[in-house]
Amino acid sequence: MNADAPNSGLVDLLGRWLVRALGVLLATKIVPGIRCDDGLTLVAVVIVLTVLNAFIKPLLVLFALPLIVLTMGLGMIVINALILLFVGSHVEGFVVDGFGAAVYGAIVISLTNLAAGVFIGRPRRPPPPPPPPEAPRRGPPPGKDDVIDI
Repeated sequence: MNADAPNSGLVDLLGRWLVRALGVLLATKIVPGIRCDDGLTLVAVVIVLTVLNAFIKPLLVLFALPLIVLTMGLGMIVINALILLFVGSHVEGFVVDGFGAAVYGAIVISLTNLAAGVFIGRPRRPPPPPPPPEAPRRGPPPGKDDVIDI
């Protein structure tokens, strides 16, 4: 993807949605206890997950930071599972049977996102421009400075 293209943000968002949809779809196929009725429900689940991950997850991470540090990052699985459980209870047609299914589903979705990030890669930002050259010094020429002797 070209980072300079005007629609690269939209293409990037759609790509992330497709990867997240693939992760949710894999979770419904692999994890017993997670079911999705149809494609429209899958789209709704992906949109709700995207909104929750953008706005609610950072707050949960902030409040659970001591737990996340103490468990060396495993607390993130709990946060992802809680978000998935929340989506399962609020989106009609998407069922998450319990916390155990939510944990396994969160792991499957996270691994799918990780694999897509490794294989597809993330769009790279162009390198920052070089710093401007130093402006010439203003003042007397070298060796002609005013010197105060005491």
